[in-house]
Amino acid sequence: MKALQKTAPTFGVEFREVPRPVPGPGEALIEITAAGVCGTDVHIFEWSGGYDFMAPLLPLTLGHEFAGRVIDVAGDANGLAPGALVAVIPSTPCGSCAHCLSGAAESCERRSAKGTSADGGFAPWITAPVVNCLAAPNGVDDELAALAEPLTVAQEAVLKGGVTRGDRVLVIGPGTIGQAIALYARMAEAAEVVVVGKNDLLRFETLRALGLRDLIDIGDGDLETALASRFADQKFDIIFEATGVPEVVQEGLAFLRKEGVLVVAGIHPRRAALDLTRLVRERHQIRGTQRAPRHVWPRVLDSLVTEGERIRHMITHRMPLDHGVEALELARTRRASKIILSPGV
Repeated sequence: MKALQKTAPTFGVEFREVPRPVPGPGEALIEITAAGVCGTDVHIFEWSGGYDFMAPLLPLTLGHEFAGRVIDVAGDANGLAPGALVAVIPSTPCGSCAHCLSGAAESCERRSAKGTSADGGFAPWITAPVVNCLAAPNGVDDELAALAEPLTVAQEAVLKGGVTRGDRVLVIGPGTIGQAIALYARMAEAAEVVVVGKNDLLRFETLRALGLRDLIDIGDGDLETALASRFADQKFDIIFEATGVPEVVQEGLAFLRKEGVLVVAGIHPRRAALDLTRLVRERHQIRGTQRAPRHVWPRVLDSLVTEGERIRHMITHRMPLDHGVEALELARTRRASKIILSPGV
């Protein structure tokens, strides 16, 4: 089968012929029907920083946002039936480190992750642990199920930030994660949700389709100047950084109220400089967030049942897998928001 792989620690990816995977004990063979292109895939495609740990593992099939149909199961099916549509948790803890043995598997230091440390979903078939295969609820189709992974990242960020009724929320970065953070913050009954972007016409159109209206495009200006006139005296309770631009962290803190929370969700190619004296005096909290623990996944799948048609607006392009390089270029140049690849198209 042909898979889209990162083959060298430099710019680019390529399609390579690889063996069809065979499920081991406790694994399911899945025919992939929908796979999302993520900012992570773009960073790896560009080799722009933050993923150097992958170099010894190459070549590696990319893609960690995917869903598909169960073809076969080796061993206990755990209720999975052939043909069932499943969303797949791409991260698998080792089960034997101190964190795993203490019940804190989310902090596992030897986890395997589809698309970054193990072959991912930009291929026609994949194997995954049965326990990582979550049946899609009735009414959730393949492309919505493929959105589950980024939605769990966003839902976990909102939970990490502690958004509650009445909060004023700023989301910096209108990509898929920022879009979903804004959506889940609204669902958590935040009183105000403002999203900031930079020359982001297409992604702002997606946000409007999601029902979000308070959008600020700073164009070629800077964040502080763009926000100062409106928010210098009305600071936010919680700010989410979803850009991957280190300078945004310090710039965002200028609009955070005393004792407010800044949640960093972006992967950054270099270190950020912070005014720690100001942080201490303002009693700010900075929290990092990345993947979601397992218990968040059912919550997100439930939201796809109730909000699926609205969430579907996040998908701006649908393309066959063999156009995967083109899809990465579209995402890299921000000519697309969320792209869904389908091997069978």
